[in-house]
Amino acid sequence: MSDLGLDLPYQLDIALRTAAVILGGLAAGLLLKLAIFAVLRTYSHRPNDPVLLQSVVRRLKRPSGYFLPVLVLSFVLPLAPLAPKPFEVMRRIVETGLITSFAWCLVRLVRVVQDMVQHHYRLDEGDNLRVRKLFTQLQFVRKFVVSLIVFLAVALVLMSFATVRKIGTGLVTSAGIASVIVGFAAQRSISNLLAGFQIAFTQPIRLDDVLVVEGEWGRVEEITFTYVVLRIWDERRLVLPLNYFIEKPFQNWTRTTSQLLGTVHLQTDYTIPVDEVRTALQRIVEQSQYWDKRLCVLHVTDSKDRTLELRALVSAASSGDIWELRCEVREKLLGFVQQHYPQCLPRIRTSTPEPNALGAAAEA
Repeated sequence: MSDLGLDLPYQLDIALRTAAVILGGLAAGLLLKLAIFAVLRTYSHRPNDPVLLQSVVRRLKRPSGYFLPVLVLSFVLPLAPLAPKPFEVMRRIVETGLITSFAWCLVRLVRVVQDMVQHHYRLDEGDNLRVRKLFTQLQFVRKFVVSLIVFLAVALVLMSFATVRKIGTGLVTSAGIASVIVGFAAQRSISNLLAGFQIAFTQPIRLDDVLVVEGEWGRVEEITFTYVVLRIWDERRLVLPLNYFIEKPFQNWTRTTSQLLGTVHLQTDYTIPVDEVRTALQRIVEQSQYWDKRLCVLHVTDSKDRTLELRALVSAASSGDIWELRCEVREKLLGFVQQHYPQCLPRIRTSTPEPNALGAAAEA
């Protein structure tokens, strides 16, 4: 009974000293984090607009609130008066937290790099071919690096346990059979992953490219490891596997440049004065905000049994502008013909015999 009474104050003293070391280490790390980010915030609000500091503060503030306290705790943990077994348990917990929080910081650091690239290159410019190429590669590389960081962090945490290391050694011996089984099971996924690498670096499609796929017109909104998201003009989303763009044909309207040509067809009567319509077309496009001043021509492209087919060919700087320009030209050309040459609109001609000819036919 007396031994227990003597041990109780000793155990309480150990617990208090251990708690003091743990809480002191966490508090010191938290104070370090607050001091560092106070300095960063001060410099980030200067007139020079340091984008890097602003991104670091925004992206790393939260994960560093976990990483720095655990880091300081890992340094002061040997000061805790713990027995070997409790100390080993505490060391494993701290090590796991350190690896996890450090991996989180690395993932957010990748986003800082992305912010810097996006600040220097703008995707909303008119002719942004080079930027779209860079952003497509950047998005794929970012996802690959983040996946690699998460995989390595999980592997480091698991391999820190002896039991898991033994299981891993046993798995290595049967890796040949397992790889064959996994290869057959994941054949489609691996194909998509390889297609992703091919798309990222050969780039048949890029972010913000204008595509016509499966009869749908839209822009590439997202490229992941396994699929592509196409934002359709009416706000729907078309999701397609990556290998679709390797195996099947599709239209890419912005493959080398965003400039496009557009056509407007009119059906008119044979009596239409083509030169007058051509002059009206030139006047219409010169007044339009969507014309890029490259091309404006009018041709008679077909002569059918009842109508002439006129084709106006115009140019614009982007797919959106060419759509608006085509609609504007179609509307105003029709208005011009209706106002100045209504008799030249398509019409059906019929021929009736003369009355005398009708009488002669009846007598016969």
